[in-house]
Amino acid sequence: MDLPALMKKYAEQIGGQYTEYDPSQSIIIVPVSGGRFQTVVGLITKNDLYNRTLISLRSKVCPARSGIDYKMLLEQATFFNYCRFIIKDNYLQTEATASLISISEETIKEMVQEVANLADQFEMKLTGTDIY
Repeated sequence: MDLPALMKKYAEQIGGQYTEYDPSQSIIIVPVSGGRFQTVVGLITKNDLYNRTLISLRSKVCPARSGIDYKMLLEQATFFNYCRFIIKDNYLQTEATASLISISEETIKEMVQEVANLADQFEMKLTGTDIY
């Protein structure tokens, strides 16, 4: 899977912005509701435990802190198609991960959009402002 080509093409389709770091990492600035934008990082990694190549799409929600209702977030995640909440580098983030084996471009586009939309939604819910 050529992640940079796919992410660039999708960014053009949705009126977003694309940045390539290297062949395994790309960034799209995704337009979301309310005229806002959300940054989604795409990363291809190797899972040694299962010997699979994975695509991971992430977006920051807000800094992780003790005042966040994490139980509510876990309950909300049961309604998501692809996403889950993670804490990485001390940030609450939305993440969608899948094996690259036989995944379609359309599914990856849906994953990017869900990651962006949910990160934006919960960023507004938890912080009341547009940070990322």
